[in-house]
Amino acid sequence: MAKSYDQYCPIAHALDLVGERWSLLIVRELLEDKALRYSDLHARLEGCGTNILAVRLKALEKGGVVRRRRLDPPAATWVYELTEYGQGLRAVLHVLAHWGAHSLGPPPAGDDRQEGWLAGALCIALPSTEARIEFRIGGEVASVDRDQVIAGALDGPEAVVVGDPPGFYALLVDRDLAAVSIEGDEEVVRGLLAALPAAAIVDAVAPAA
Repeated sequence: MAKSYDQYCPIAHALDLVGERWSLLIVRELLEDKALRYSDLHARLEGCGTNILAVRLKALEKGGVVRRRRLDPPAATWVYELTEYGQGLRAVLHVLAHWGAHSLGPPPAGDDRQEGWLAGALCIALPSTEARIEFRIGGEVASVDRDQVIAGALDGPEAVVVGDPPGFYALLVDRDLAAVSIEGDEEVVRGLLAALPAAAIVDAVAPAA
């Protein structure tokens, strides 16, 4: 059992609930795909042992972040999904992702990503919006359809963003519209970028010897 910070502090309490290793990544996966089987979660969280995953899920259930639900027949299998309380972490991960992206840096050339990564990235990276924008990035296609993210193309999008993963990073992190090609209404894309968290200032730090 994880040790509590034992402080009457909302930050300490939040870390008691989701601060253990893998906990927020479980939340990330459930934000992207709504409901997943235990085996699906284990396959996606490479490096997370089955015993650790079981412990983290049990703790998240106890904290009211995640619930376990049995699907209706014919599937009749158990899945994990976020509670309404757990869904509130989307805003937290949205800001945390942008904060971390600045020091993470752009993806390296030739970096292989799991199929479907673009829809997941849009789900976490973008705020609620009324825009309808299609993204075609590095062989993947996903779209923002007002307040939801869908895998695939849109019928009649207001704008289409085309580029590679480094260009996608530059667009969302550096707010560099020149890093991608935009078809349609560029102002819609500008409006989406304006709603992102304020850009962080990251000083270059030489790696330790």
